[in-house]
Amino acid sequence: MHFSSPVVYICSRIGLTSISTALSLMLFFMCFATQQVANATDATDISVQLSQALATHLKYTPDELRGVESPIPLKSPIPLIASQDRCLATIYHATGDKPLWVSDSGPSARAAVAFGYLQAAETEGLVPADYKTEEIAKLWSSKNIPELALLDTLLTYNLLLYAHDVSYGQLESYATNPNILQDTGRQDFDPLITAQTILAATDLSEYLASLPPAHQHYKALKEALKTYRTFVADGDWKTIPAGPKLPPGENDPRVPAIRIRLHITGDLETIAASDTHYDKSLKKAVMQFQRRYGLEADGVIGIKTIAAMNIPAKHLVGQIIVNMTRWRWQAHDLGEKYVLVNIAGYNLKAVEHDTVVLDLPVIVGELENQTPVFSDRIQYLDFNPYWNITRSIASKEELPHLQQNPRYLVDRKVRLFSSWDSDAVEMDSTRVNWKAISSAQMARYKLRQDPGPLNALGRIKFVFPNRYAIYMHDTPKRDLFSQSKRNFSHGCIRVSDPLALATFVLNGEKANWSIDKITESIDTGRRKVVQLTSPLSVHLTYQTTWVDKDGTIHFNRDVYGRDTELSLALLGENRHMQHRQ
Repeated sequence: MHFSSPVVYICSRIGLTSISTALSLMLFFMCFATQQVANATDATDISVQLSQALATHLKYTPDELRGVESPIPLKSPIPLIASQDRCLATIYHATGDKPLWVSDSGPSARAAVAFGYLQAAETEGLVPADYKTEEIAKLWSSKNIPELALLDTLLTYNLLLYAHDVSYGQLESYATNPNILQDTGRQDFDPLITAQTILAATDLSEYLASLPPAHQHYKALKEALKTYRTFVADGDWKTIPAGPKLPPGENDPRVPAIRIRLHITGDLETIAASDTHYDKSLKKAVMQFQRRYGLEADGVIGIKTIAAMNIPAKHLVGQIIVNMTRWRWQAHDLGEKYVLVNIAGYNLKAVEHDTVVLDLPVIVGELENQTPVFSDRIQYLDFNPYWNITRSIASKEELPHLQQNPRYLVDRKVRLFSSWDSDAVEMDSTRVNWKAISSAQMARYKLRQDPGPLNALGRIKFVFPNRYAIYMHDTPKRDLFSQSKRNFSHGCIRVSDPLALATFVLNGEKANWSIDKITESIDTGRRKVVQLTSPLSVHLTYQTTWVDKDGTIHFNRDVYGRDTELSLALLGENRHMQHRQ
């Protein structure tokens, strides 16, 4: 779990679920007082004139602040951090109405640390200009009292804004589309508590460095961002001309340009030839490239492969930034052992101690039934599970089949019950006049498929109870895993190797579940629920760009069309092309 400050962490450890305003302020003053003692020398350099100049930037008195809606409700559309005037007044009135970063002689050493992080915001996929770095730079060497006061307020507000954005994502994207981008930003972010933590930090640089996600997936994208910005700075790569489909073994005048293009991004290690022949070494490089872009890795250079090669590096920079932002929305510490599902990559990774133990293809929700993004914990495994067919599937899919074939349920070992109530009675589905049943009437019936080879959930179900009713499971339709595009489900995740995943999940349990023991339990054909003594973290993500365990970056399809929406919200139209190269 990611905590916004030590205060929140401490309160969580002692069992508190919320922090009252009084307690927050009390803790703040305790920490602030400690830091003020450490900075006593700096405090003596603050003149009355500087404090008075600072006061001119505070638009609200303490009484006026109390008249403004506060504390901010969790779902408020205008969180405190979004209002610079309210935020500054809240912070400075709570800290004695004195400068926090400057004295009459100029900015402090801690101010320099803070400014350094704002200037380096681009390394985290953020835009330094969003944090007024140019204005701060112009004021940095000033000895003019009003300008020093302005500098102090700029540092205070923009450092808090940076702390929010690098931790949780920018609020602008939430405001653009709160329904689609509901996870970005923190509506309950408390600038006062964060200011308290910043002022109390003995090592400010260490604290600020701890704010972004700490796991390997985010850090790898951060490194990739550097690499692709270098490609842009070096002039990008040249466009490969369109032409006929090019299979291995053929000659084509585009081959030298293709070699150069793949060599730039490391798909082709060395350029050993300069002729126009499509040789074996180039085929290997093309197949590597196709895999990285979610294309069928057949080595044939067709329209899709050429189109992928011609995506500008500056566009890929924007795609990396979008996916770094997505990681901020989820837990920053994924755990020592966890399951990670990348919806956009049709992939599942089982990770333990930063080592990928399993790397499996999965099937995810179709466009009309998208798999949601969230984190939870696997509570239990269900061997030989029943499948309780949802009302929606029963009405939209089962009913039309039944109206054509009254034996549709019986042939698939699906039982029919009169209702979803506990006292429902079983019915003979072949004796119902299904053509007279409407979709609304169909929703009254409960349909349950028995365990067995025909069961849609296969042999194992991995359950992490959640409000979306999403789980992972086996499937009898094994052939679908060989396809490069795998969004066929109603939202749940179908796993290609459920036995291997079950072994990973149950490893360490007291019952010593080996793969043989799991298989033996399944082979009985009887349902068995295995509760985990230590629930296991599972993270469902949507990453169209990621770095695999070998350090290779992938740019996959945006299966749900979310990148464009988020890119526009975060960066503005083409903003990543203008500012983030």
